[in-house]
Amino acid sequence: MAQDPVTYERVGAAAVLTIERPERRNAVDGPTADLLAEGYDRFESDDEARVLILTGAGGVAFCAGADLKAIDTLGPRLAASGGPLGFTRRIATKPTIAAISGWCLAGGLELALWCDLRIAAEGSVLGFPERRWGVPLVDGGTQRLPRIVGLGRALDIILTGRLIPADEAREMGLITELVPAGRHLERALELAEGLASFPQETMLADRLAAIEGIGMPFEQGLEMEARNGLALHEIAQRGAARFAAGEGRGGAGAGA
Repeated sequence: MAQDPVTYERVGAAAVLTIERPERRNAVDGPTADLLAEGYDRFESDDEARVLILTGAGGVAFCAGADLKAIDTLGPRLAASGGPLGFTRRIATKPTIAAISGWCLAGGLELALWCDLRIAAEGSVLGFPERRWGVPLVDGGTQRLPRIVGLGRALDIILTGRLIPADEAREMGLITELVPAGRHLERALELAEGLASFPQETMLADRLAAIEGIGMPFEQGLEMEARNGLALHEIAQRGAARFAAGEGRGGAGAGA
């Protein structure tokens, strides 16, 4: 029986969405993109799934982007509200983590940029090599990459199409955390459990304010943050009381 090109698995507080096409370096064709969109919707509708982890099977590649040998199957998705590769034009309501091993290229890098955090195994390589054969970025890469690493570094990566080794990607902030080979998914799951352990209302409000505020004038962003703070005042008071009673001290962060 053939393996589905995308699998969805609940592991603790996380939903793990895995591209299962290692023979194609986990490149995405139309049916795979449809299944990624279905997996995303399943995560959003599952209140017990607090973090989405996106990864690729086999360890050789996270995702090599669109499957150029099946590019015709992606054509109908170009105008899709979710984006050609499934959900890249949607904004998740809960935290998302990319667990990267090996090649993370083209649309695969755009999928990783869609995630809030990127955990990569040593030896991984990232980049937009589609520059060489005239394929544009259409899954959010031109908008997300500058917001993550700054316009100068983003233009270097977008214009040259050069491949970025994992250690350089970590230095520029493209990768959140670099881990030993084989530990990318394990570390992502640890981090997901840490995020899930925090009081959710305030964490999700702060996350959304950061995402929405980056596109606003500074003063407007401050006003939005203030409104969010007022709406969560009672929750904040309860949290402050728990801290005063000794809860949550010691300085450890999520998944530390």
